Order: sequence, then structure tokens, then C-alpha cells
Amino acid sequence: MALVVICPKQEGVTHQSRMEGVLHRVLAKEHVRWITHTQQLEALKGQTILFAVQLNETGLNLKYYAMLSRLRGETDLLHGCTGGILVDGTGELYTKSTAAELALALSGAGCHLIGRPLVEATGSLFNFRIQANNLNCTVEQAYETAVAELVTRLQTEQFPKRENPNLLALHASSYHASNTMTLWQKTKNQLPKSFQITEIGLRNGTIYDCAACPYTTCLHFGERGGCFYGGVMSEEVYPAIRQADGLILMCPNYNDAISANLTAFINRLTALFRQTRFYDKAVFAIVASGYSGSDTVARQIISALNMNKSFYLPAHSIWMETANAPGEVLHNQGLPQRLDQFVHVITKTLQG
Repeated sequence: MALVVICPKQEGVTHQSRMEGVLHRVLAKEHVRWITHTQQLEALKGQTILFAVQLNETGLNLKYYAMLSRLRGETDLLHGCTGGILVDGTGELYTKSTAAELALALSGAGCHLIGRPLVEATGSLFNFRIQANNLNCTVEQAYETAVAELVTRLQTEQFPKRENPNLLALHASSYHASNTMTLWQKTKNQLPKSFQITEIGLRNGTIYDCAACPYTTCLHFGERGGCFYGGVMSEEVYPAIRQADGLILMCPNYNDAISANLTAFINRLTALFRQTRFYDKAVFAIVASGYSGSDTVARQIISALNMNKSFYLPAHSIWMETANAPGEVLHNQGLPQRLDQFVHVITKTLQG
């Protein structure tokens, strides 16, 4: 099957040739279908996709935004596709934020994203300095190597199915006052009995944030299955993550950000991540906002856990609702249908 490269043309950008040059060298021996215009986003269901975006000096690409508009408007456009993302910037900013908004749109259009689906290149390629040192090569060569590795993983990785999948649920909320937890209770009650569900609460006082230990210290404790600060992370969360086939986060939106305790969990996950990757573990989330902004939190989840920590991101795996007063979410129009869809996504992803 041909690799589909979606590459909205950027007018008047000198770095266009850099990204295109890398792609043409990496894909020289591949069977590739190129898409450059919004009207060509047809008949892509079940395809393997690399979405490559070139940004100008202000972090924009108008033809990309035309494609983004269509992705956000058609929830089945990329049904069954598997995707990766390449963003090449003229400046030093906006590559990762563009990738996060694109990843959310791809997931919402039916596309699954492999773990660590992003290769980003800033204008100076300074973000490849460490990789270049490790590979004993130039930053340009490190950039090309990263694209080649992404293409290989896109074409070879398959998410495994389990007969009795293990799902780890993490939250830092109270059941009686949280719309997010209300949605989780509904979800849990509808999951198949064959699921093994582990639920861990990370309330105040149970978890310390990462203190940015030196790399060698973090690696030392990670290799032993723990973290310098120990506690619930080392004793409960790390073992549960190792056993889990899927992770679901309950993320109420209080201040347009992931809550402090769940942020601490993500930061502390670094010690375990240094020891192992999470390509074979899927991430799901329930996000409830009192007024607006669920997509802001969803992009943070994707950036932290899919792009950074390498969790597999299934299509439609982040459920977003708006509700304020406790229990209000149950009155949202169309909720039963969205609940059924979310349960189906979790079940199909982990069990098939």
C-alpha cells in the first residue's frame, strides 16, 4: 500500500526546499501518493498518512488551514487511517503547537496516531543538536534520520489487541462533585466484563512534582523501576503503567490546563520512560469544561503523552463535554450516543 504524503504547499518560503528535499530523499524508494490541495482529501480511508506542514516566519500556512478546516468538519474523513506528522518551521516557534492542533484534528477525523508521531524542525534545527551529537552527524543529517525512522515506524508498527485488556484510570477528582468523574463512571459501567480496570486517585498530598533531577539520576532510578521521590508513583503508578494496555485520564478543565496532580504524574513518568517506550499502550481521556476550552486541555494531553511519552493515540480517543454544576453533564443533548461511541473506541482499540 502506498504511503500518502499530505503536503499543503507554502508560497514564498525559502525553507520549503529543505523539507521537500528531506522527504524526496527518504521516500526515494517508496510508493508514494502526494496530496497538496484540500480537494484531494478523498478516498483516504484505511491509508497510512504522513502529514507534512511547512510554516512561514510567523508560523502560518494558509493552505494547511484550509485542510485543517475540513479535518475538523468531517469526523469520518480519515476513518481507519494511521498517521504521523512532520512540521518544518522557518522560525523557532509554533512547530509543536501546530502539531498538537493538527494531531487533535486528525484524531477527530478518524486517524490513529502512532506513539511519538511527530518530527519537528525549527528554522535553525537547534532542536536536533542532542540527536546530532549522539549520532555523530550534522543537525541536517539528524533531521533526515528522524524522518526516515518515522516513515519506517508508520509502515511497520501495529497496535496489539488483547483478549483481557488492562485499563489504568487516573484521576485527581472527587466523584460527588466532578462531571468528569460522572462520565468516567458511565464509561466504566459500559466497558466489557473482560476488561481489567485499575483505578488510582492522585489527590492532594499523594504526589510530588518532578524536581528535574540530573539525567543520570533519573535514569538510575528508572532502571530500578522507581523515582528519586518514591511515593505513590513508584509504589502504585509505575507497576500499573507497566501492566496496562491502555491509560485513561480524567481531566476536568479548571484553568485551561491539565490539573496540577495529573501534570505532576506526566512529569514524573519521565523516569519510567527513560527505561521503556509506550508504543504498545493507548491513551484515552475524558475532558469536561465548565464553560469552554476542552480542546486546549486535549492538545496538552496529546502533546505530553502521545508526542512526548510515546503513547498510541487512537482516533476519537478524547471525549470532550461542557458542563458546570455537578451532574449537569448528564443533561447534555446527545450524551448517550457519545458515551456509546467512546466505549466503542476503547473496546475496539484494546480488544478488537
